[in-house]
Order: sequence, then structure tokens, then C-alpha cells
Amino acid sequence: MALIPFLVDIFQDPIFSIVAVIGAFAVGLFQGIILGRAILVRFPRLQNHLKTVSITLFVLFLANAILSVPRFASPEKIELSNLSPTSPAELVSVLFLIFGMNTGFLTVLAISVTVMTFVILKFTDLRGIVKLFVFFFSSLLLILTGISRFTDLTPSTFEVLLYFLYQLGITIGILGGTIRKIKPKKLDLE
Repeated sequence: MALIPFLVDIFQDPIFSIVAVIGAFAVGLFQGIILGRAILVRFPRLQNHLKTVSITLFVLFLANAILSVPRFASPEKIELSNLSPTSPAELVSVLFLIFGMNTGFLTVLAISVTVMTFVILKFTDLRGIVKLFVFFFSSLLLILTGISRFTDLTPSTFEVLLYFLYQLGITIGILGGTIRKIKPKKLDLE
């Protein structure tokens, strides 16, 4: 069953499907550009090495997109009844299971990039509607991923496609947001 069952019938219509596909990619692209520009504003010295920074962030977010899509498509289910740790070692094991870090280095890399996105959001000077936009869509995906792990719901093929396009949009947006230097604001001395 899909994560959002009531939308399955709506997405059968080709017009809504096209709008959803374009919307998912556009939201990801816009979010990536915002994050890329915010990184350069927050850390202006990175502008001295734009190519290296752009390519490094592009590769990191591309790896995140590629590694997180299979995890989103078929999440490891967690049953709440099995989460009763009795010792500190079992508690650590349960935390690793909840955060998905028990499946290897590549999964930890994907989770690290996602956490890095939230850290960037915290330490950059995003304000108002832009910060709300980035926070809303990042939180929405975090909630959907949590629903897929703690319930019997599994994303449909179309939802996985939308997730991939969103991640691809962020990856391309990060590249687009960090490829050009930000000109310093001129001071008005009058």
C-alpha cells in the first residue's frame, strides 16, 4: 500500500502525474539552490575554491540520492514491540536500528548527508519563507520515511520516482547554487 493512499487515484490522471513529477523536481532544485547559496554566504572563504566545493557537494548529494532511493523504496521495517532494551548495549543497538546505521558504511554516508542538510539549515542565515520552505520539505520527507519504517505502508513506484526526482533536484540545485561566486553587497554610504 502506498504511503499516501488517497493520492493514488489522483495520480492516475496523466495531468496530475506530470504536475507531481515537475513539482517534485522543482522543489528539490529550488531547495538545492537555496542550500548551495546559503553555504557560500555562511562560509565565504569557500568561494576561493568554487570548483572543488561545487564538485564535492555534487558528488556527496548524488551519492546520497543514489543510496537513499533503495532505502526509501524498500525500508527495513521496525516493530515497536521489539524495541525494549534492557542494557546499554541493547539501547545502542536499538538506536542504530532506528536510524538505519546498522546496514553499513554507505547507509551511514547517506544519513550523514541528510543530517548535514539540517545542520546547514541551522547554521546558515536563512530567514522567513525560505527557511520555512526548506524546513517543511525536509521534515515532510523525514516523516514519510519514518512512516514507511514504522508501519506496514510501503512507497508505491510512483512515490519512489517522486522521491528520486526530488533528490536529483537537490543534487543539481546544490551544483547550481555553488557554481558562481556571490558578489558582496555594496554599502550605501550616503
